Amino acid sequence: MSNFEATRHRAEARFKKKELQAREGAEAVADYEAAGRAVEKKTARLKALRLAKEEAGRQAAAAKKPGSPR
Repeated sequence: MSNFEATRHRAEARFKKKELQAREGAEAVADYEAAGRAVEKKTARLKALRLAKEEAGRQAAAAKKPGSPR
């Protein structure tokens, strides 16, 4: 293997390594962002459930008060 071929081989190996790192980095960012969106979605769902439960509790308490109009 000549000096030129060895240099070219090393350059190609570096290029492929950097290309792989860039691809893996992009995948990691996408996974991170997807996980964040999943957490936000779950948080919103749980908040809606909590608010609905609190409202149902308030309505039940209002219905139990003596002298409340029914």
